[in-house]
Amino acid sequence: MSMERSGAAILGLGTAVPAYRMDQEDTSRRLTEALSSAGHSDSSRWAKRIFRQCGVESRYTCEPNLLESAASCRYFPSADSEAAVPSTSGRMALYKRASVPLAAEAAEKALADSGIHPEDITHLITVSCTGQFLPGLDAALIGELGLRPTVARVPLTFLGCAAGLKAVCLSKGLVAGQQNARALVVCVELCTLHIQPSSDREALYGASFFGDGASACVIGRPDERHRGVFLLGEERSALLPDSAGEMIWEVGNHGFDLYLSPSIPRLIGEHVPAEINRLLEGGPEPELWAIHPGGRGIVDIMQETFALSDGQTSASRSILRNYGNMSSATILFVLSEMKRMLGEEKAGYKEGIALAFGPGVTAEMIRIAYSPYPQLCQAGGSTAGAEEADAYA
Repeated sequence: MSMERSGAAILGLGTAVPAYRMDQEDTSRRLTEALSSAGHSDSSRWAKRIFRQCGVESRYTCEPNLLESAASCRYFPSADSEAAVPSTSGRMALYKRASVPLAAEAAEKALADSGIHPEDITHLITVSCTGQFLPGLDAALIGELGLRPTVARVPLTFLGCAAGLKAVCLSKGLVAGQQNARALVVCVELCTLHIQPSSDREALYGASFFGDGASACVIGRPDERHRGVFLLGEERSALLPDSAGEMIWEVGNHGFDLYLSPSIPRLIGEHVPAEINRLLEGGPEPELWAIHPGGRGIVDIMQETFALSDGQTSASRSILRNYGNMSSATILFVLSEMKRMLGEEKAGYKEGIALAFGPGVTAEMIRIAYSPYPQLCQAGGSTAGAEEADAYA
């Protein structure tokens, strides 16, 4: 069975990161120095190992204090019990200042890539789990981007890493049901604001690979202007059994407290393949795999389970290596990198799948297809596009 035709596609993509780059080796050195100085030598050795093995070489942050020396960084462990650890309200104040311009930058790039004017956007879906304020990001972006004040706004908050793909699936349904609908999805996550000055292994694990970033996409019906889009097909959402305690994100007095179980890759390997097979319904094997790199172990288990080539996971690994896990924003970074690679290859029509995982443990997935000339897949397309249109129908 070929991919079901919805008429909706990702017409444009945009990404943005803050100005401050965190080199993984340097961050590891400063953190282990802080742990050792605070009397946590065992944690220092463990942190050094996990920083080296997590598949990240660099990340970005909106917080310049995270680039300061071990003794001056308020987010690192300290022997001084009076150290001014940032409060949740302080972290949220920085989130409010930094999130809007970063989200707007990604959205402007997505709009430019799509060729869609801001006033033609009918739906705005904003996504974030690392901060909140009201009036929210959705209201702020209307003025920043020049959207119509009547645009339908849907904020998705505190849903975790899978929320970016959930927003894409929601937008697909909106566009498929309204001929002139165009949705703008904007994800912004400032994960590094929640690094904890703790020697606990759970806190150090999260500190090793989360980064800050924003991503956006425009979803609508492609026309003759568009080249190299991702067509959107069937979707599926699944809550994995006996997994509620494996990924926890709670509000604490000093930012948000994260717990990630080391069993998550195993759970994904045990339960997600059956869900993918149900989505594919015996159709052709996907060529494209846009996997949310929630950690190196997640990409590893998917590559092993489905016997994927290094090329099929290269976009996910590249984003993890250069940016870390940016929660909900990450999957659009992966799709943007995949689009760049396919464009350089001058690739033809290719079917695939996009996957993301979040608290629950929730698995979100959708069938996608890259099309260099999507208008040929529409009804009444030219004879030259018949083969591609047949493959898509």
